[in-house]
Amino acid sequence: MNKPYVIGVDMGGTNTAFGVVDARGTILFRGQISTTDYNNGEEYANALGIAINELIMQNSLQDKIKGIGMGVPNGNMNDGTIEKAANIPWAKTVVVPLAQLITNITGLPCKLTNDANAAALGEMAYGEAKGMKDFIVITLGTGLGSGIVANGQLVVGHDGFAGELGHSTLVRNNGRLCGCGRTGCLETYASATGVARTAREFLELNPDEESLLRGIIYRPLTSKDVYLAAEKGDKMALRIFDFTARMLGQALCDFITFSSPQAIILFGGLAHAGKYLLEPLKKEIDDHILNVFEGKTKILVSRLNDAEAAILGASALAWE
Repeated sequence: MNKPYVIGVDMGGTNTAFGVVDARGTILFRGQISTTDYNNGEEYANALGIAINELIMQNSLQDKIKGIGMGVPNGNMNDGTIEKAANIPWAKTVVVPLAQLITNITGLPCKLTNDANAAALGEMAYGEAKGMKDFIVITLGTGLGSGIVANGQLVVGHDGFAGELGHSTLVRNNGRLCGCGRTGCLETYASATGVARTAREFLELNPDEESLLRGIIYRPLTSKDVYLAAEKGDKMALRIFDFTARMLGQALCDFITFSSPQAIILFGGLAHAGKYLLEPLKKEIDDHILNVFEGKTKILVSRLNDAEAAILGASALAWE
């Protein structure tokens, strides 16, 4: 019997969203549960499995679901586990066989991968990377994630964790402390959090320079504040984006040298900074790329709806 739908699951740090997706990438029905309100992985899997079963029953989709795809932090595609996920209380220090637990409850085959890999699959199935076999997706959110596709296949490595480009070391000496425990990681500079850190540093290092950012004293600065200031022509905000683009551009030059992708696709909130990030970023790459790669890799921004992209990316895994 033809099964025309799959379930896509996006596990966030606070909530888990899921939906029924058709082959065209339309999310037909949705559901949501908490990610963190559980004592262990078994409790979480039980809650998610029951919620998925209820969504299927409510919409009379029994025998019409091909499988489940999940995008999760620190998801291991090779063995279907989630391992040492720092922001998930029940998975911080243990390995949870999440895919098998979900299958046990739903009776559906379940595959999972890390969330950035899911974004890459989503771009290949529904987005900018349609028809491409070699590309990199860079997710610019709270941190910096990456999904690498080479010759049409995700690069996952022998242990399922390959492609952590956000934790490549960008600054060797006196770099910023990263949540992973190391210093100088790319994501501490090129992420929404990194932009906010740069803003605080610039304000401190240039105490006499006027900036709209100085007026934000009642709450922590955010990358959106920097964007809004840049929109008004604030010189410091523009320099913050130039600095961010310089750091990211240096790293992207190395990534291009490594895998010679057709495109690098930027996804996530920071990617929407538009010309303030993209123009200096492209210039940085043009100025520093190894000449044999010059002009060969497109820098694109994802056109997938942010609210849907994670579910669509995860669902792409279930079609395989």
